[in-house]
Amino acid sequence: MLVLGDAHASDPEKRETLLETYERTDPDAVLQVGDLEYYDPPAPTWFAAGNNEDFDVVDLLRAGEQRENLRLLASTVAEVDGLRVAGLSGNYAPTQFDLPREELAGDRRRHFVRDDIEQAAQLADVDILLTHEAPKGLLSYGYDPGCEHVDTLLEDLSPDLCLVGHHHTHREAEIEGAHVVCLAPAWERYYTLETETLALEGRDVEW
Repeated sequence: MLVLGDAHASDPEKRETLLETYERTDPDAVLQVGDLEYYDPPAPTWFAAGNNEDFDVVDLLRAGEQRENLRLLASTVAEVDGLRVAGLSGNYAPTQFDLPREELAGDRRRHFVRDDIEQAAQLADVDILLTHEAPKGLLSYGYDPGCEHVDTLLEDLSPDLCLVGHHHTHREAEIEGAHVVCLAPAWERYYTLETETLALEGRDVEW
């Protein structure tokens, strides 16, 4: 299974690198953690939306629009190669968190809200959780940029593995019993996941 961090594929060079990664790895399934910005992937791809997306497309996917090789995980879970993969789409903004999703407009649609967290917390038997936002305890820039609501979700769902985007850097930690990995961006590194053991291996992009 191919695992990808932020892609920012609205940029032509980054989109070319993304598509070359698909071509060279020829994956059966792909997991991606947001800021995808390209919605016609050449292999089956499950993603949690980030804060840089075409939110008109994301809204259609939230509403159930089917695309041949693309599935949005927005407080939902899917069976992927025998694994139950859940996703929390969006990032955190305290001023928007308690609003109903239908009140989010324009770029504010990039955020998750309390209802999204509560819906995700009801999912069962989750093996892998995809989030764009990081939990507390994973990163430090002189302060901790993580979000406690993601920690709560890790506690509620008890996934074995949590894959995180947004920060464009590779970090790993054990948080709430889960192996949490912040992924390097897709134009720098791609990852392969061993589905039996959930071992994740990163490889630098060299094309």
